[in-house]
Amino acid sequence: MARTALIAANWKMYKTPAEAKAFVEAFLPLVAGHTRDEIALFPSPVLLPTVIASAAGSNVAVGCQNMHFAEEGAYTGETSVGQLLAIGATHTLIGHSERRQYFAETDEIVNKKLHTALKHNIIPIVCIGEVLAERESGQTESVLKTQVTGAFAGITAEAAAPIVIAYEPVWAIGTGKTATPEMAADAHKIIRAEVANLLGSDVAAAIRILYGGSVKPDNATALIGQEEIDGALVGGASLKPDSFTAIVKY
Repeated sequence: MARTALIAANWKMYKTPAEAKAFVEAFLPLVAGHTRDEIALFPSPVLLPTVIASAAGSNVAVGCQNMHFAEEGAYTGETSVGQLLAIGATHTLIGHSERRQYFAETDEIVNKKLHTALKHNIIPIVCIGEVLAERESGQTESVLKTQVTGAFAGITAEAAAPIVIAYEPVWAIGTGKTATPEMAADAHKIIRAEVANLLGSDVAAAIRILYGGSVKPDNATALIGQEEIDGALVGGASLKPDSFTAIVKY
């Protein structure tokens, strides 16, 4: 089954509204007419209105880096799904390793967020991945299986179609270290096999699994060229229009 690649930019806590607007204005002409892959930008919540307005009518989608599982409520500092829909966001990251590490997000919280996103037709990118100690002690497979099982609890095969998974070896995020294409592909096979175990082979064959972790223009082709890898979640290299364009056009 042919899967359309998704190339996503996670800007983390960078850029002002003016800088974000300038990025989009420079970036859109560089990728105009690019239909092979889907493209999405994930700016900080305060930048969403600016980026959504700047990208309107283009081939570039815009999503949020995080979303609360509650539809509304007394959750100071959080963003609700209704707020995202109201401003035109179409995607959300869920369970990024930094959310897990710094904000104590658990597989249970990731699962709650996934249910909320699917209920409201926000496309979720569910992030999973092992830390260095887990890889070095041979726990990569068990960690990935546990995270997939936890994230997908209560999700039916019928509801799973919009879900995207991003495999992020935590030891490769922002460190300059990158999993080799073969290492990444092996992890993706583990993830896809676990999805098949939970939701069936048809869902597993269709679900897109992105690679994230120090993706750069000089390694994007080798990584995304792997049969098991369906795109990239890009951090630092997505902050400049030219370098992100080079990855989009791998």
